[in-house]
Amino acid sequence: MFLDQARIYVKAGDGGNGCLAFRREKFVPKGGPSGGDGGRGGDVILVASQQHNTLIHFRFNPEHKAQRGRHGEGSNRTGHDGRSIEVKVPVGTVVYDEETGEQIHDFTEPNERFVIARGGRGGRGNARFATSTHQAPTEWEEGKPGQERRLRLELKLLADAGLVGFPNAGKSTLISRISAARPKIADYPFTTLEPQLGVVTLDDSRSFVVADIPGLIENAHLGAGLGIQFLRHIERTRLLVHLVDVSGATGRDPVLDFDTVMGELAAFSPDLAAKPMLLVATKLDVAQDQDPVTSLRHVAEARGLPFFEISSVTGQGIDALIYAMSERVLATV
Repeated sequence: MFLDQARIYVKAGDGGNGCLAFRREKFVPKGGPSGGDGGRGGDVILVASQQHNTLIHFRFNPEHKAQRGRHGEGSNRTGHDGRSIEVKVPVGTVVYDEETGEQIHDFTEPNERFVIARGGRGGRGNARFATSTHQAPTEWEEGKPGQERRLRLELKLLADAGLVGFPNAGKSTLISRISAARPKIADYPFTTLEPQLGVVTLDDSRSFVVADIPGLIENAHLGAGLGIQFLRHIERTRLLVHLVDVSGATGRDPVLDFDTVMGELAAFSPDLAAKPMLLVATKLDVAQDQDPVTSLRHVAEARGLPFFEISSVTGQGIDALIYAMSERVLATV
């Protein structure tokens, strides 16, 4: 199961209490204060892991607590510090404060670490309060509480290019053709129910990552179809590849399909709709009429978008499209 949102609770360890104690030594009738300090509480540390690609491991484990510091003891013994814990999150996870909505951290690199909750300081024992005029102090401190936070985690896949378009526009077939990804492909809408990633490797061993997200339909921003819940996964991309079916099998106008998807992208985020884009006419192998292709080409020219005609089944135009994608993606790396 692909889970890209989660809510968790984290609690750092409390500091240990300071100790109230006095020495009792032979031939030292007065003794002296000997209460040690409490240990520091453990931290909660988020770590970006390449071994995780969803947030599903938080579904049944939403609470994460570090160990508290041990209390101080007599003979000036300081309590042990609490043990910190590491919580693994996928690379691409964005962490928000659940109460304020503030973005706290964005994990974009493997093994990146961030202390999300700091442990409390240990309290001072009574030995710390001794002075020349106050030689038998009975004051001591309680440990400070560790930080606790409620967090909202959002996973945004790290991809260089994103495939967008209506359901059955040929996105899954294309990504299976140009990469090793093997998404479900069938002749009905919404065969892709979750984002898919594929690595495209060029002849010179350079590579880039392509993301295929479920298709968009009119009013997706209002929840129609699968909605726009997966569009966050292409927010980081440097390039959008907009696929439009020109086969005529759907009975829809390709230009209207293009405008509809662009409207849904803009409803989600104007920045997303403004990303560099390639416009691609798909399913050329079964297109009976060239008028839809011509109309779509005119739209591309009017908007200043590079235009490509492909068939993922026969391979027509695939090499030119891959070259254009790599040229734009890798040029900005």
